[in-house]
Amino acid sequence: MPRYAIFFAPLANDPLNKLAAQWLGRDVFTGTRVDRASLVEGLSLQQFDELTSSARRYGFHGTLKAPFELAEGKSIEELEQALKAYAEQATSFSLPRFTIGQLGSFFALRPCEPTAPLKALASDLVRTFDDFRAPLDEKDIVRRNPEKLTERQRQNLFGWGYPYIFEDFRFHMTLTNPVPDPLASAFQAALEAHFAQAIMEPQEVRSLSLYEEADAGGPFVVRQQFRLG
Repeated sequence: MPRYAIFFAPLANDPLNKLAAQWLGRDVFTGTRVDRASLVEGLSLQQFDELTSSARRYGFHGTLKAPFELAEGKSIEELEQALKAYAEQATSFSLPRFTIGQLGSFFALRPCEPTAPLKALASDLVRTFDDFRAPLDEKDIVRRNPEKLTERQRQNLFGWGYPYIFEDFRFHMTLTNPVPDPLASAFQAALEAHFAQAIMEPQEVRSLSLYEEADAGGPFVVRQQFRLG
């Protein structure tokens, strides 16, 4: 079964997308591989690819509504029409400037300070589009390690299909797998150098992107991007 997700991504021609594709080795808009050398000093291309493999599969994105299979009786065409209508009624807004940061042991682009409009948008999308989401199966629940979640996160997982929503929403655009501590400083330096120009100015939320995973475990690609307003 394919899965779909509502993610944030800059508009297709934004320079940040090009830099992300070069870093990850894949363009999430075309699905094509991007040839590049290792961008971390002292790391082979094979090692670099291994430490960016998960981020490359999901593609450059910030989660607003996490991946889900379609509920019984719902079609992708209905989801596209509903998201198009939603986007037409929404308003674009600015994000604080991005910085390179770590969540646990993986690296991501993150706003330098919390932003209420983004949290409100994500929360509303979770609620508005939940009718399109099929219930999680047992393997999806186990994969989230519910025993390691807080009580509120477990309630989110069972009720909404994803633990990190509402009060637990932490927007980020993942750029690596977990990075071993001895390599963290090299990755930090490489990421700051690679993304320096693109993150000097605040980013704009101008669209919502519908991502598709055609086959289980396969790469996500942008199926459609809907301009806000």
